[in-house]
Amino acid sequence: MGTMKQIAVVMILLNISYGQFSRSQSVDIDEPHTYTPPKHYFQTSSFDEAELEDDAAKNPLDRGPYFDISASRNVTALVGNTAYLNCRVRNLGNRTVSWIRHRDLHLLTVGKATYTSDQRYQSVHNPQLDDWSLKVLYPQQRDSGVYECQISTTPPVGYSMMLSVVEPITTIIGGPDLYIDTGSTVNLTCIVRHLPEPPPLIQWTHNGEEINYDSARGGVSVITEKGDITTSYLLIQRAKSTDSGKYTCLPSTANPMTVHVHVLNGEHPAAIQGSKGLRGSGVLAAVLLVLLVVVVRAFPVR
Repeated sequence: MGTMKQIAVVMILLNISYGQFSRSQSVDIDEPHTYTPPKHYFQTSSFDEAELEDDAAKNPLDRGPYFDISASRNVTALVGNTAYLNCRVRNLGNRTVSWIRHRDLHLLTVGKATYTSDQRYQSVHNPQLDDWSLKVLYPQQRDSGVYECQISTTPPVGYSMMLSVVEPITTIIGGPDLYIDTGSTVNLTCIVRHLPEPPPLIQWTHNGEEINYDSARGGVSVITEKGDITTSYLLIQRAKSTDSGKYTCLPSTANPMTVHVHVLNGEHPAAIQGSKGLRGSGVLAAVLLVLLVVVVRAFPVR
């Protein structure tokens, strides 16, 4: 009997200990997880992208440096006229902005300092607008290409822009010589290409003097159509011999171009060219005759 009582006491003690152990385990498993990571942690973890974009919109200062891409990536500049490639960076903080030329991966500027021996490249900072512009002095057509604005994050992020350096081209259709019959209308068409914007003014001159459209001669007018390609038409009605001469188209922001107008009095252009040739041949014949006379006198025939 004494042994049975001892076994019963041991069993009771074991049951009590097991119950306490179970209760302690259930408390650990069922206790709620109260730790909440800080908001900024979400931006570097693998949460839903839409949620991250929402969070960045609500807290723009938490998203780090980024580019304002509202400006155009394409910049056109005239040969010799200073070019600006504008890079707008938000939330730069303690990062730096660099400019790199893609053609040869040449580092041009870092911050406000120029890192190339070509001093035509300069960094211009406008703190009010968060702009870091690359200034190119006296650009040439060889400077055309891709340039990258880069932020010194880890890894670096960049924004590429295309610079096109163009030389305006001015042409007059039908030049360099135009042949017009007396009494007909002279129509000179001047075309200006490769300008970032239309020239403010196009002037016409006749033999070096600006044409007066209100002169007593009358019948002279100009029509100019501006656009990506600008065209100026000089119209001269009832052409006469005094209208012959050198006409020059002078765009205010491009090179001039000249054409020679010949008003014919019943002549054919080929006849004019032929008479010029005959006059040239006559001069040559006279020179040869003089030389012959000199030779004969120097060496008289005996």
